Amino acid sequence: MTGLETGVEPMIAHCPSTGFGGAEAVAEAILYAGYPVHARRRSRSRARRWTGVLVPPDWAATRGPVDGAGAGPAESSWQLTQCLTDAPDGAVVRIGLRFLHLQRRFVEARGADGACRPVDGFDAGGRTEFGFDEAVPRGFGIEASLAELRRGRRLDVRVPGGEDVEPLVDGRGGAVGRVVRRRWPLSASVSVWAVPCRTPSRLLRLAVRVVNTSRTTPADGPREATLRCCLLATHTLIAVDRGRFLSLLDPPPWAASAAWECRNVHTFPVLAGEPGRSDVLLSSPTVLTDHPRPRAAATVDRVDARASKGVERSRGAVRTPEPGRRKGGAAGPWWGPGADTTPWWERGADATVAPETERVLVAGIPLSRGSRVRLRPRRRDSDAYDLFLDGRTGRVEQVLLAADGSRFLAVSLDDDPGADPHHWYGHPRHFRPEEIEPLGGACRSV
Repeated sequence: MTGLETGVEPMIAHCPSTGFGGAEAVAEAILYAGYPVHARRRSRSRARRWTGVLVPPDWAATRGPVDGAGAGPAESSWQLTQCLTDAPDGAVVRIGLRFLHLQRRFVEARGADGACRPVDGFDAGGRTEFGFDEAVPRGFGIEASLAELRRGRRLDVRVPGGEDVEPLVDGRGGAVGRVVRRRWPLSASVSVWAVPCRTPSRLLRLAVRVVNTSRTTPADGPREATLRCCLLATHTLIAVDRGRFLSLLDPPPWAASAAWECRNVHTFPVLAGEPGRSDVLLSSPTVLTDHPRPRAAATVDRVDARASKGVERSRGAVRTPEPGRRKGGAAGPWWGPGADTTPWWERGADATVAPETERVLVAGIPLSRGSRVRLRPRRRDSDAYDLFLDGRTGRVEQVLLAADGSRFLAVSLDDDPGADPHHWYGHPRHFRPEEIEPLGGACRSV
């Protein structure tokens, strides 16, 4: 094994992110799934945005046994990958372990006495600073021949904690506070072994077991504190030279029984890299198909290619500052002294818009908050779920003004078991006036 002796040793090869071909892009998407798409402020509603969470063993033990599900959001202290490889004993196997390390971002304001004290957030130099959770990517690698792996290896991973401090200054360059980014130590073990399969042709079952070995977190501690000692979005990349991996989703008939006997816990291995190649495997907490491809770039390209008319018709159109818009709706430029610097999306930013009291005419009938309506979603350009709501009745909660001047109605459904969560998060369902059928004539107040 390159750079390591037999037995238990520190895992010192760092960030094995090259040599895995096209699988690296998919692995990167897996690594950050749930990270950029959620609000960065810490809250209960965002507490479970991570997948592939390996928790400390003592903390996991207090919550009872975890089932052996293949993939998904279940949390455990360990993760097991088993796959099939057809390669000679001299073939070299490279394994890349990748995960995110939680980093807490604290904001501290400078007091009159010069001391910095934690705060939820404050304005500094024209920018509002908040405390939230970040994540630092970590990667470690193993390289060994199959002959070595048939004897088995167990390696320790240790990631030190740390703290970075960034000063905050006001518009005149004076110190007003600081941002403190803090990380806590992580420890884990990686065990790798290979055993022959009972098949007509030579075949080896390769296993990779990753375990969180941290003992620094109280077994009964809160989840938020425990996350700082967890491996997040944990996954492995495996490559073999002079050999191939067999698909567990579509194995050849002679290897079907061996594929069935592979045990994968909290992870899902698939062939990765370019189609037609089988020398790279990606094992992640997300269920994938063989040779997955990241779709983010294609989605961005499709959005960029859309005509402006199509963008204007889409729900959630982008609103940009307009000349003549000032605080309170007064005339004048939106820049310079007296201009409104409140973000347009904040409630109350535009005094001329009042969703709770706005009205819109539908079939000659004014609708506003409290109006009874029946839903008639359009067959084109509608959310697939909205089509199941055709004919359902409900009540108007708000009349909303979109950036392009069109209006939408926020509607809560009658007899909806999810109505309370929708009110809690402020996410009622939205429909255009032409998708609404008034019931009972004039609107009524509530």
